[in-house]
Amino acid sequence: MNGEARLSAVSPPASEFRTIGIIGLGYVVFLLAALPAWAGREVVGIDTDPNKVDAINRSVSYIEDVPSESLEVVGERLSAGTGFEALASCDAVIICVPTPLTGSREPDLSYLRSAARELAGVLEDGQLVVLESTTYPGTTRDLLAAELQAGGRVVGSDFYLAFSPERIDPGRTDYTVRTTPKLVGGMTAACTGRAASLYGVICDRVIELSGPEAAELAKLLENIFRSVNIALVNELAQLCHRLGVDVWEVIDAASTKPFGFMRFEPGPGMGGHCLPVDPFYLAFKAREHDFYPEFIELAGKINQSQPLFCVSRIERVLNDNGLPVNGSKILVLGVSYKAGVGDTRESPSLKIIRLLAELGADLTYHDPHVPELEAAGLTNSADLGAALEAADLTVIVTAHPEVDLGRVVAGSRLVLDLRGVTRGIEAEHVTRL
Repeated sequence: MNGEARLSAVSPPASEFRTIGIIGLGYVVFLLAALPAWAGREVVGIDTDPNKVDAINRSVSYIEDVPSESLEVVGERLSAGTGFEALASCDAVIICVPTPLTGSREPDLSYLRSAARELAGVLEDGQLVVLESTTYPGTTRDLLAAELQAGGRVVGSDFYLAFSPERIDPGRTDYTVRTTPKLVGGMTAACTGRAASLYGVICDRVIELSGPEAAELAKLLENIFRSVNIALVNELAQLCHRLGVDVWEVIDAASTKPFGFMRFEPGPGMGGHCLPVDPFYLAFKAREHDFYPEFIELAGKINQSQPLFCVSRIERVLNDNGLPVNGSKILVLGVSYKAGVGDTRESPSLKIIRLLAELGADLTYHDPHVPELEAAGLTNSADLGAALEAADLTVIVTAHPEVDLGRVVAGSRLVLDLRGVTRGIEAEHVTRL
């Protein structure tokens, strides 16, 4: 295909993929798992977490965006277990295991390596294997293909292998798994064609790429693009604070240009599985080729340090009102990494809470999507009214749509808005990032 992406026109027969296996039953794959089942396919999920396995087998959803009623419709066509033996009867197997970072901020592919070895032991001739986990370019070819070809199997003839990145944005409703274009890049042309046929069942558009490396890198580019621009606007927010200029006014003004500008907004930092992780995945691979992506790495460092800047703003707001951090009652409003979801992975709120605790702050939090926050040493989400009344300072870290901001401002002694969501409310006791 000479490196050019093309729209697949594949219209697969209904019987081509009768049973689909999925390794890793996290957030992303749960949405994906239901779709082929709704289309009449059998779906077998594999996970090491017995609680997730039990929930799926009881048609109980543990994902906010998927109501349990949806699983009841799927019924017996969706099942789960912990053993890989069930995958031997599947026509296609999708791998969606976690790909986190180590403590030294390097890729941790231990989950993928383990899944690959287990799958190699049950892989049957003719099966399609697709990796969806975000990773650096070369992983599908150098790690996954190498493991699956053990014993003399040949990719492209004995089995088929491709990479197809997930593109789900938690909490979003305007674009779904079905309506978001799906990228696929196979080890061979036959592999790409098979993967396009699989996703043609559940996605309106399938775009074929020249190989897995192009698909792997496309996923990283999508998220690094956001990371770099978020870092830019976060750094601008810090500069505007020193200059005494309203960063929100500057962004609003620049956004009036109808071309050549894309709006990004500052905040407490980035969270979730992808945005804080992907720049480090690409940087790791680049260093293997004696290339040092300083621009990308710098963006990652800026975003990682943004919670520190937010804590310094909290200190200043309290100090300007004659209060120390030590002993002050601070309400953290919103602890998930983005509005409308309960996912706290890599949430900047966690770092802000930890830093404030180290300074001696008396902390509570309120988040309608996160009832417990054991990772931060806090117990339950506090009642909003009582928490507002008790707090010396309310810090808006994540602005969930169901939280009444007017009530928050009216009921707080001091407010620090890290998201700019109170711009329509005039109040002298409100400070914005």
